[in-house]
Amino acid sequence: MREGTKVDYVIEMNHITKQFGDFKANDDITLQVKKGEIHALLGENGAGKSTLMSVLFGLYQPEGGQIKLNGKEVKINNPNDANDLGIGMVHQHFKLVHNFTVLESIVLGRETIRHGFLKMDEARKKIMELSERYKFKIDPDAYISDITVGMQQRVEILKMLYCDNDILIFDEPTAVLTPQEIEELMKVMKQLVEEGKSIIFITHKLNEIKAVANRCTVLRKGRYIGTIDVAETSKEAMSEMMVGRKVSFIVEKGRQKLGDVALEVKDLVMKSKTSGKNAVNHVSFQARKGEILCIAGIDGNGQSELVYGITGMAPLDGGQVFMNGKEITQESIRQKCKDGMAHIPEDRHKDGLVLDFTLQENLVLQTYYEKRFQSHGFIRFDKIHTYAEELIKQFDIRSSQGAVSQARGMSGGNQQKAIIARELDRNPEVVVAVQPVRGLDVGAIEYIHKQLVRQRDEGKAVLLVSLELDEVMNVSDRILVMYEGEIVADVVPGEVTVEELGLYMAGAKRSVGNEA
Repeated sequence: MREGTKVDYVIEMNHITKQFGDFKANDDITLQVKKGEIHALLGENGAGKSTLMSVLFGLYQPEGGQIKLNGKEVKINNPNDANDLGIGMVHQHFKLVHNFTVLESIVLGRETIRHGFLKMDEARKKIMELSERYKFKIDPDAYISDITVGMQQRVEILKMLYCDNDILIFDEPTAVLTPQEIEELMKVMKQLVEEGKSIIFITHKLNEIKAVANRCTVLRKGRYIGTIDVAETSKEAMSEMMVGRKVSFIVEKGRQKLGDVALEVKDLVMKSKTSGKNAVNHVSFQARKGEILCIAGIDGNGQSELVYGITGMAPLDGGQVFMNGKEITQESIRQKCKDGMAHIPEDRHKDGLVLDFTLQENLVLQTYYEKRFQSHGFIRFDKIHTYAEELIKQFDIRSSQGAVSQARGMSGGNQQKAIIARELDRNPEVVVAVQPVRGLDVGAIEYIHKQLVRQRDEGKAVLLVSLELDEVMNVSDRILVMYEGEIVADVVPGEVTVEELGLYMAGAKRSVGNEA
């Protein structure tokens, strides 16, 4: 398995084993990364990829194995040790302080102090130079809480580059980015490698691996499956290595049977938190039963605010929302759920889960008050446990302790599956799904897309909000494109090209006013 001399590998993780109780997240895994390569790490949700990288970054201590840096064994007790050794990591779920500015977040832990005072001038200069060099266009004085997830991703990358790290770990870096941002990130990654950095790239997206990676190591259920040369291996072969079976990349849909209007949005207005403009500017549309209606657009064009308004997560500044002809504009979130609205939110940590609750508790967040889960005012945890076990099996949710696992400790993809299981099992009338396959592997994506198509075929309305052009084109029956808070196109996938969609999304083309 070894090639060349000892220093041929900048990083060697030999026979790493990491356990949580009786659960082996990493079972005798070996990973060898060459200097100056982009090395992809591929595996299903819960395969142990993030755990392995957390061991390399010093967040976890392994029960077995050794780590070598440039041929010499090293001990990494914590992230500070990792940074001192030149290892940086962009985590799948960002580690940013929301009430800090971009500048403060980047220098945190690496501050310059003179005579007891914090000196930011040099840091600001270096950060702006890095931002310019990699075309990140960040505002150093913006607060983390006010910037998009795509911009937060850039801040995390700048934080790593600010520390002058040579070995860069990207854990699902494209999960929250738009197609355009992904393309830019790929260029940045190639640029970094040309400058002598080495990159470990965790992703589920086989297109991205083919686009930038030199080699790829595949993990399955915590075990090492193999390392392959990306140029010589097909996507189909990689996906089969990852999930242990053949995976279909085509979303199969039967003929559409349109029914009545299930969701109607009339003249919706949502003001921006950061500017005086309308984030959603007098938007109207209808979604019918038996339809997957997709809202497409570049991140930050009002899609998030639109969903907040429809689902009740933020108050409207104008307009009305109707479901099955009934006005639900002012209803509580619980009442909207009772009326038949399901919501798969954009941010699973902030809006989808209570991270310190168990998996089984999270699976009944919308239904714990129902008669089946209580007796004389007391919650029946035995009933909840049985129900959770059924959903875990049905949706293949993997975690170290099953139903009683803490949500915080689960992989991002399995957290997402838990939310989807909870929302779809309620037999909703309208499914609002925002980035539903973000962070999922190809096997899980195939499964979730089938679930959305099944909802549509059962006569439900699905409002899909997606930044992924492949998903937009393959899953949707109809596409609305948002640009600067307005709907600028109402198109059908078979009648529009990806290039045309890109023009609508960039604001270079418009086919409708603000009516759909």
